[in-house]
Amino acid sequence: MPRATALDTTALQNALTELPGWSVAGDKLHKEFTFKNFAAAFGFMASVAIEANRMDHHPEWSNVWNRVVIDLVTHGAGNRISALDVELAKKIDALAQQVTR
Repeated sequence: MPRATALDTTALQNALTELPGWSVAGDKLHKEFTFKNFAAAFGFMASVAIEANRMDHHPEWSNVWNRVVIDLVTHGAGNRISALDVELAKKIDALAQQVTR
């Protein structure tokens, strides 16, 4: 399946079983992260930015102090969730594990 093809309901549900803490909100993959402080949250965002840029797939996100909210959607898949979003979510989770929380 091409990475920019929207996942069907079954594929999306299967993917969510491999993405602890992620949910679907407004047709996007969604997760909130809480860190020790602003510096940790910002460092996490910088790490995600580097990986997202490598993948040429960029999150919609916001940051308030120690909290980072991330939404993932693939515009090339009709603004729906694709395998590319799942791949980035897994990388984001791995990066979050490296940050002192």
